[in-house]
Amino acid sequence: MPLPNRHLTSVLLRREGELFLFDCGEGTQVSLRRLNLRWKKISVIFVSHTHADHVTGIPGLLMLTSQVDRDDPLYIIGPPRIGEYIESSRRVLDMYINYEIIVQEITSPGIVYKGDGFHVRCFPLRHTKPCYGYTLEEDMRPGEFHPEKAEALNVPMGGLWGKLQKGEMVQSADGREVRPSDVMGPPRMGRKFSFVTDTLAFPEIAPHVIGSDLFVCEGMFGKDLAEDAHAKKHMTVEEAAKIAASAEGIKKLALIHYSPRYNDYELKELLKEAQKIFPNTALTRDRAVFPIEYVD
Repeated sequence: MPLPNRHLTSVLLRREGELFLFDCGEGTQVSLRRLNLRWKKISVIFVSHTHADHVTGIPGLLMLTSQVDRDDPLYIIGPPRIGEYIESSRRVLDMYINYEIIVQEITSPGIVYKGDGFHVRCFPLRHTKPCYGYTLEEDMRPGEFHPEKAEALNVPMGGLWGKLQKGEMVQSADGREVRPSDVMGPPRMGRKFSFVTDTLAFPEIAPHVIGSDLFVCEGMFGKDLAEDAHAKKHMTVEEAAKIAASAEGIKKLALIHYSPRYNDYELKELLKEAQKIFPNTALTRDRAVFPIEYVD
């Protein structure tokens, strides 16, 4: 349930000026306004599952977006029946929508969205109804350009340097062929973001989130309430930390989707439970910001 100082689940990822929303609980647009973000830049809403606390913010966001000019379509990607929810909300609320909404229902795990230099992949979770986790992963980046090597090979500064950085072969001033590998370092990794919520903990989650720079994962209960967590098909903070520890290369774990039974002091105790297993763990808060930097 939403609390006075804690809204329902929603994570906004900003990449190169483009916005991606993962779940859209009640109150999401309040935080968008308080952060002064241009919500019309949201390209896609990725929905984990159709329980109310993860989707009740969508109708308001759709109507809010109609208050600004928008040329690009808004994609909504989620499990079966997300299309029915969107269509019935539009019909019953008699929404005025002045832009295209494209709903895609997931039929099988795999890549569900591709953009310039990245893709988003979904994978099944284990909850009380169909539920999916998501990863957004950037393509490999070109290696670092070494201008001193280009100069040594008699390639003049300017357009030829740009071609080399784009992977094209060029000719030097004295007619020799110069390959990108002659002046570029090895390819560099892109960044990876993972989002997992509303699920039992199970080993098959780890392979999907390997190498995440930021792994946002539910931590609904402390270990003393593990039985309650499993009965409701949720996980404890300790289980979330174990997934992070077993998935190679995770840099930061950010816990989300806490039970409303926990106050701020108790959440700090839950954080300590997780940090005993995965030290670089943080609690998410409304409007908290987690930069995801390139490693190299």
